[in-house]
Amino acid sequence: MSEINDSPAYIPQGNEIEVFTAAYENQLPLMLKGPTGCGKTRFVSHMAKKLNKPLYTIACHDDLTAADLVGRYLIEDGQTVWRDGPLTRAVREGGICYLDEVVEARKDTTVVIHPLSDDRRILPIDRTGEQLNAPDSFMLVISYNPGYQNLLKGLKPSTRQRFVSLTFDYPQSETEQSIIKQETGLDNYMNRQLVDLSNSLRRLKDHDLEESISTRLLVYTATLIKAGMNPIAACQAALIEPLSDDIEVVNALMTVVKAKLDID
Repeated sequence: MSEINDSPAYIPQGNEIEVFTAAYENQLPLMLKGPTGCGKTRFVSHMAKKLNKPLYTIACHDDLTAADLVGRYLIEDGQTVWRDGPLTRAVREGGICYLDEVVEARKDTTVVIHPLSDDRRILPIDRTGEQLNAPDSFMLVISYNPGYQNLLKGLKPSTRQRFVSLTFDYPQSETEQSIIKQETGLDNYMNRQLVDLSNSLRRLKDHDLEESISTRLLVYTATLIKAGMNPIAACQAALIEPLSDDIEVVNALMTVVKAKLDID
C-alpha cells in the first residue's frame, strides 16, 4: 500500500481519459478491466497526477483484511492509538483510492467498499464509531483481469454493477512502439521487431500460454537490449521465461523468437 506522487507518461488508447474525467467530476466509481501489464495502473497514476489528487494504491491479495483498508488500533509508546488505513486516508483527504486486482481480495473485505460505491458515498468505521462522508473530490477505482475470473475468484454482480467500467487491452502496434520508444529509447528497427514478435506470440494464447505477453514485459526486454544485451538473450530472460515454467513451452517459444528476430 503506498501513496504515489509522481506519474509516468501515458499514451491514450481510446477515450479512457474522457471517461475517467467524467466519472471523477460526477462522483462515480470506476472499474478497469484488462490483462496483466496492459497499463491500467499507469493510467490511474497518470490521471491522479493530471487531476492533482493524492493516490492510494492497494495491491489486493488473499490475506488483505478490512482493517488493512480502513485502519486499526496500534500500541505506540505504551498507548493505544488509531491509525487510518489507505482507504480511510483517501476519503479524509478527498483523494483517489485504487484497489488493484480487486478479485484477489477476500469477499468479506471488498464489502467494505460498497457504501462508498453507491449514492451514499460513506465509509462507516465500526471500531471508532465514525461515519465518514466522502467529499466530492474522492474517487474509488478498482481493477481486475477478467482472464483470471473463475467460480472461486470472480467479481460479484452486486459489486460490478456499482461501477462505471472501462476495458483495456494491449495497445495497437504503433502505440506500443511509441510506448517502448518513450520508455527505453530503443531504435525503431528493433522496436518494431519486438512488437511484431509480441503480436505473433500473443496469437498463441489459449493454446500454450495461460497469460499473454504484456507491454510491461516488452519494455523490460527493450531496456535490456538498449543496455547492450544480446536481443535473443534479452527476449529469453524478460519476454519468454516469465511466461512459463515448462521447458518444452519455453523452447518452443524461443524457436519463434529466433525465427522472427532479424539480427545481424
